[in-house]
Amino acid sequence: MKTLYLLVPLAPLAGAIVAGLAGRAVGRAGAHWAAILGVLVSFLASSVILADVLAGNTFNGGIYTWVTSGETRLEIGFLIDRLSALMMVVVTFVSLMVHVYTIGYMAQDPGYQRFFSYIALFTFSMLMLVMSNNFLQLFFGWEAVGLMSYLLIGFWYTRESAVYANLKAFLVNRVGDFGFILGIALILASFGTLDYASVFAQAPSAAARTLELIPGAPWLLVTVICVCLFLGAMGKSAQFPLHVWLPDSMEGPTPISALIHAATMVTAGIFMVARMSPLYELSQTALSIVLVIGAITAFAMALVALTQYDIKRVVAYSTLSQLGYMTVALGASAYSAAIFHLMTHAFFKALLFLAAGSVIIALHHEQDMRRMGGLKKVMPVTYWTMLIGAVASAGIPPLSGFFSKDAIIEAARLSTLPGATFAWLAVLLTVFVTAAYTFRLVFMAFHGTPRMDPHALEHLHESPKVVTVPLVLLAIPSVASGWWIGPVVFGDYFKGALPPARGDWDGLWSYMLHGMSSLPFWLAVAGIFTAWVLYRVRLDLPKRIAVALGPLYALVERKYGFDELYAWLFAGGARLMGRGFWKGGDETVIDGLMVNGSARLVGWFSSVVRLFQSGFVYQYAFTMLIGVVVLIYWFMRT
Repeated sequence: MKTLYLLVPLAPLAGAIVAGLAGRAVGRAGAHWAAILGVLVSFLASSVILADVLAGNTFNGGIYTWVTSGETRLEIGFLIDRLSALMMVVVTFVSLMVHVYTIGYMAQDPGYQRFFSYIALFTFSMLMLVMSNNFLQLFFGWEAVGLMSYLLIGFWYTRESAVYANLKAFLVNRVGDFGFILGIALILASFGTLDYASVFAQAPSAAARTLELIPGAPWLLVTVICVCLFLGAMGKSAQFPLHVWLPDSMEGPTPISALIHAATMVTAGIFMVARMSPLYELSQTALSIVLVIGAITAFAMALVALTQYDIKRVVAYSTLSQLGYMTVALGASAYSAAIFHLMTHAFFKALLFLAAGSVIIALHHEQDMRRMGGLKKVMPVTYWTMLIGAVASAGIPPLSGFFSKDAIIEAARLSTLPGATFAWLAVLLTVFVTAAYTFRLVFMAFHGTPRMDPHALEHLHESPKVVTVPLVLLAIPSVASGWWIGPVVFGDYFKGALPPARGDWDGLWSYMLHGMSSLPFWLAVAGIFTAWVLYRVRLDLPKRIAVALGPLYALVERKYGFDELYAWLFAGGARLMGRGFWKGGDETVIDGLMVNGSARLVGWFSSVVRLFQSGFVYQYAFTMLIGVVVLIYWFMRT
């Protein structure tokens, strides 16, 4: 099976090389076929591996030794268990759908081959991350997906906004990655190895070890390691307050928005914390931090989605909120529920993004929902698939989002950690807000009177099959993937990889019936009804509510001012520091004192010495006489 394991990441890499380096030779069709075939092979191999893992065959071993230093071996290796096998299938399936969709979406783009090379390389990077069995390879995949996101967000590099967005994503992620690499360095220094299995085996014996970051204030070593690692997850998975880069990533083409937000990059942080569960279970403090940060992200970002009019940004803030749900599950030690929601979310969020992209194509790249409306009759496939994604996102049974969300809310309710009550209330309220903003998008874009310009309305039609077929294929798991909640979340699917979630399981129908009588379901229904009233019945109410809320609405609409704060504090602070080094350091100290100052000192000294070189004999005699007097005085004193 080693050959098959290698085939999973290397097939997309081969496709990326062909599309990127031989793009001119193979042409546009050759580039997309190379990338798509690479990802297809990877998906098929991942499916075979998942079946093999379910049959009881796992693998943990090195593939290639990079460096050996003393007793420390740094190597490339794979850990193939039920967690990584599931992630491999999800990543490759969503990536395959995005690759096929890209043929239609990017058909007229001059960077067609380059884009296919980038997304195939993005898939390779994510697969190397999820398949790793050591922190070195994890870090390689971690940074590689960050680099590829930088290239893809700024794909249209002639746009100033795209360049700003990719730099923002890159720099914000560096903040989290600084903590991440500190955590890895602490692991190497404390355990003498970067191998997962070795670290996890030693971790319980090191649970009581402390270190003093501040003299006299000892911290548990495991807590410091977990918090540092979670800083990396906060950057990659866009958790508050490192969330600001993700909405701006919408500057990239829609296919990469779907790939980043659904199956790669943002889910890397969630996967990493789940994989590190043996460490996090040793630190209640770290789990509480994870729990509270996730709850703040889930609720605060859902509110922002209610105020946005760009169709892609609504879905982007939805991603932030759903990532908050997953983080809450991690903090509540419901790792299997977090990964299950990661899976269901990957399907319905990719569906929502690609359906939004279908609308954008039809409207000639119009993204403002205030200039849409009435698309239901003209774009039936896009509408019904978007509706499936919306219902799944809102958490309505029997679609997938209901099962995974309900498990997370129940895990938060049962948690006894500090901050658990706050987290439970936050995710509960977020159910209502999620349903409201999701169906606000559906009603504004697809229902009511068409509000687009006459030219767009005249040429409006359904997207081609290369766009709609991936939507249909993604709609299927968006409906049905939640039905496996029993074995995946409450059963022994993750046995040996993750601890099972707490809670009762009496069968699928019983779970649905119980869910339909619970508060989260009725909050979701209330959210949908509210969106219907505001955006189908009383169209004047949204503006009146915004005016009535005044500063509060403005604060949420401006995303709580974090963009302005960071621009002033960090960007402005960096400019101020640079100006200080320029004016104070370069001009005053280096040029003014060291360069020009030394020249002036030499000039002054020369002008003084020059006074004694006049050429007059009487002046030389007078100088000699003064020298003799000084010498006589000196000798008489001694």
